[in-house]
Amino acid sequence: MNAMDLAKAPAARRVLVTGADGFLGRGLIAALARQPGLDRVVATDVREVPPERQRAGVHYLVQDVRDLALSDTLALHQIDTVVHLASIVTPGKGSNRAFEHSVDVGGTQNVLTACVAQGVQHVVVSSSGAAYGYHADNPAWLTERDALRGNEVFAYSHHKRLVEEMLCWFRASNPGLRQTVLRIGTILGEDVDNQITALFEKPRLIAIRGSDSPFVFIWNEDVTGAVLHAIGGQGVPGCYNLAGDGALTIHEIAARLGKRTRNLPAGLLQAALWLGSRLGVSRYGPEQLDFLRYRPVLLNTALKQEFGYIPLKTSAQAFEAFVAARAAQGRPVKVGA
Repeated sequence: MNAMDLAKAPAARRVLVTGADGFLGRGLIAALARQPGLDRVVATDVREVPPERQRAGVHYLVQDVRDLALSDTLALHQIDTVVHLASIVTPGKGSNRAFEHSVDVGGTQNVLTACVAQGVQHVVVSSSGAAYGYHADNPAWLTERDALRGNEVFAYSHHKRLVEEMLCWFRASNPGLRQTVLRIGTILGEDVDNQITALFEKPRLIAIRGSDSPFVFIWNEDVTGAVLHAIGGQGVPGCYNLAGDGALTIHEIAARLGKRTRNLPAGLLQAALWLGSRLGVSRYGPEQLDFLRYRPVLLNTALKQEFGYIPLKTSAQAFEAFVAARAAQGRPVKVGA
């Protein structure tokens, strides 16, 4: 059984969110500010949240997830539920692997240690399908019972694997702290801009011969919905793939955009990535080849049947909503939009 505990976690009353001013955090804080039955919402981030983005009734605090004083913060606000979103998805200029590890892995360890020390009842963690890794022998559809192998060459993927191993250790050693771990697919939303959406903006989409490069998408509001489901005491704690139904191949995506694909041999693309990184004209190296051709495809059966959350949008519907939002913003990704 995937569930860690047959009993549902109690509904949250006093919630702290890490990474509260990130893309997911802003949407979640807005939803929590409207949520009845919560006595306190504490939003922490390494940056100060501008006054115009602050929500009434929410307590904002500048605090790094690596700060040992986080334990004091939990005690001060009598927090019973922590939503841990803080993570480095797209490193900024000047970032390095040691720093990213200290935030992703060290920060998570600090959060979990603080939760145990202060008797927090439930922690909800945003993990990623990247924890499974980008491997040629991945199953066509990955379930929660498949191995988390990550990829050491991808910092984000490797760190998510290490975080999940840490979570497993904490589950065994501290069963009083319930965990809901959401392995999130590719997030789309009205305001999403990342290296995946950048691929769809190209005049022709890159396709690798011999690989369909399927994508599973999840609408950002469904990520918020799943977290609310968890902290509302509706879902059984456990590890769950969070993705919409179905998947779209790179060729299906191109067709929906009215674009053609540029079908390249794997060896040629790998050489081009190597040369581009050596010349400093590309931030991506040859390791990105596996990121493009061996994408983890997440099956969401346990999410629906065991956790009890059904995404409002399928992968295809999330993609169409993203395309429509871009067109409404005056920066269409679809030909002729």
